[in-house]
Amino acid sequence: MSLFKNIFSSKKKETLDKGLEKTKTSFFSKMTKAVAGKSKVDDDVLDNLEEVLVSSDVGVDTTLKIITRIEARAAKDKYVGTDELNTILREEIAGLLSETHVGEGVEFSIPKDKKPYVIMVVGVNGVGKTTTIGKLAHQFKQQGLKVVLGAGDTFRAAAIDQLQVWADRVDVPIVKQKMGSDPASVAFDTLSSAVNQDADVVIIDTAGRLHNKVNLMNELSKIKRVMQKVVDDTPHDVLLVLDGSTGQNAFEQAKQFTKATEVTSLAVTKLDGTAKGGVVIGISDQFQIPVKYIGVGEGIEDLQVFNKHEFVDSFFSI
Repeated sequence: MSLFKNIFSSKKKETLDKGLEKTKTSFFSKMTKAVAGKSKVDDDVLDNLEEVLVSSDVGVDTTLKIITRIEARAAKDKYVGTDELNTILREEIAGLLSETHVGEGVEFSIPKDKKPYVIMVVGVNGVGKTTTIGKLAHQFKQQGLKVVLGAGDTFRAAAIDQLQVWADRVDVPIVKQKMGSDPASVAFDTLSSAVNQDADVVIIDTAGRLHNKVNLMNELSKIKRVMQKVVDDTPHDVLLVLDGSTGQNAFEQAKQFTKATEVTSLAVTKLDGTAKGGVVIGISDQFQIPVKYIGVGEGIEDLQVFNKHEFVDSFFSI
């Protein structure tokens, strides 16, 4: 843990703490009521805690796992006081996340043996997809990497315009076509351009609609096939962006998109504006897909690499 604290800068930790403030305030308010008048963790306290976790958008399945772990802990220790509950929750949730395929990272990085490294970004409209792409491009550029963006969401003119704004802001090239163009054609042109420019990273936006899963699946499959004509084994990462403020709806979106395409990583955004940050714990546990990034503020630096140790520490710090 101390190693992570050394690497994870105090400024990032401050931003994470601030971003989770609403979630934490809501959670501890419910927790105080759950243990009121109790000195020992008993069945009543566990029932109340279950309600607190579910209402904090941790999700039913993950909540049951956490409760089972605390029950086992209480049975082993013979007596667990309610004053210890916060520490125990922190330890058991960290332990649970350690068993799943979730974030250990602290820095934005890409494999050195893939060039260009291609990230295809998926997610419904309004989740912060374009903003996430822009902030990712900024982080990679800060490391001296050459980044190219592809405006593959040709379904909405606004999506192309928004990505252009971010490309200008971060000062990276963008490949785009007019609204209504074939997204696969944009992806092909983007990769071709990136190869010609000897780029390190390519980030492709895609249409954010989910009303017809079959069409979405066909479109994303076509984009992949066309990209592979330029660079083998692409995309290297299919990043699903979820809006943390939607709570349980984020779970549903994750289910739908993982059925429609092979998602390899997740980004959970807008955690600073919501009390539903517990959704990150549930999503990390329920989907065997790593949460790579979390959005904890509106600033260009406020997209962070998800680190479960730091997240749990911020969530449960008083």
